[in-house]
Amino acid sequence: MSIKDPTSLLKEAFEVALKAADPFVVLPEGLQKAFSKPLEGRCLVLGAGKAAGSMAVALESYAAKNWPKAQLEGQVITRYGHALATKIIRVIEAGHPVPDESGMKAAQETLDLLKTLQPGDHLIALISGGGSSLLTLPANGLSIDDLRLTTQALLRSGAPIGQMNVVRKHLSAILGGHMAREAATRGAKIDAFLISDVTGDHPSSIASGPCAPDDSTFEDALQILKDYGLLDGQLPPSVIQYLSDGVRGIHPETPKSNDPIFKQSTNHLIATAHTCLEMAAKYCESKGVQPIILGDTVMGEAKDVALMQASIAREIYLYDKPFKKPVALLSGGECTVTIPAGVKGRGGRCSEFLLALFAATEDLKQLSALAADTDGIDGSEDNAGAWFVSDFRKAKTENHLFARDSLSKHDSYGFFKEMNALVHTGPTLTNVNDFRILLIDSEI
Repeated sequence: MSIKDPTSLLKEAFEVALKAADPFVVLPEGLQKAFSKPLEGRCLVLGAGKAAGSMAVALESYAAKNWPKAQLEGQVITRYGHALATKIIRVIEAGHPVPDESGMKAAQETLDLLKTLQPGDHLIALISGGGSSLLTLPANGLSIDDLRLTTQALLRSGAPIGQMNVVRKHLSAILGGHMAREAATRGAKIDAFLISDVTGDHPSSIASGPCAPDDSTFEDALQILKDYGLLDGQLPPSVIQYLSDGVRGIHPETPKSNDPIFKQSTNHLIATAHTCLEMAAKYCESKGVQPIILGDTVMGEAKDVALMQASIAREIYLYDKPFKKPVALLSGGECTVTIPAGVKGRGGRCSEFLLALFAATEDLKQLSALAADTDGIDGSEDNAGAWFVSDFRKAKTENHLFARDSLSKHDSYGFFKEMNALVHTGPTLTNVNDFRILLIDSEI
């Protein structure tokens, strides 16, 4: 058996994966599981992330039908272009992945609202990927410019998102459990609903865990900056000084797992990358293609991950081992792209992965693939990712030279735009990290 329409299979598998993380489906299910009885009284709704707008709408709809005595109020922060119309909960747009003044103002308003909580109130936090940047509130003594420059340096360094978040938590007045601390000390009960975009799905890593304990330290944050060569002039001196003072105990640590405040706080994981991969796998299986999930924790430099997956695809393609064709290799997780000084680059980690895969598999005539970010935006441009099918191999050899040249310039966007193979979804209003699918078929 061969795959009749690989283009459709690639794109439809991605659509199935996105539906598995739809806030309008997963949040009502999560709310129903979390609360055996309807909530009553004041419910302050706060949150941040690329899915925050759609989560706010879904919560309002659920509350209107199921919580007649609840008094909803609050606000959430999302990325520019990701807002939806709401009736009660205010939706504010701000900068991502680099924080801006709008985000800082909204984060300060979030903190001010937290300080209005009283015993008997309920805090409902709506948290999704992107919240680390969108909920940026500098700790005392730091500025938004300090955090902006730090974020830019971390993004270019190739540091994994988990390590970036360790640094950001220790420069923040609201991330790393501080939101829960503010609410719990005022006697409120806290329920956070999380859409995970991080490998491992740990609540402390999702949007830098505003309602979760953080067991990392100031010393860890400094070590990460050292490991990525960011202590030699790339960061504002005030950032280095603040972290160093934290190591010496001048600033309070983030709240840890043994902090009693977390007896009042519950984190509910409602959507993950692995669930999306499982749904895509079922779809592939329904089309007669054997699905193999490589995992949702695939990390590393995008080009290196592409070479690894190319080697797996080659073994299947040449020897029908360890799986017999046709096969779909599915994976999630978050790769990184390290941009050398002086190189601008166009694209993102998904497009770069796919370009490196294309360049490394010239001999695999029946390989098709798609890689896209589930939030709809892959890196610096307007696309979610890109795709290619075996027909691309029939093009002139110049395309393969063009691929290598584009890869050296980190211009994956330019390559796939030229090939008319960019994936455009617009904001998907959810975010469960990256989605990758490789189809290995038999020769026709």
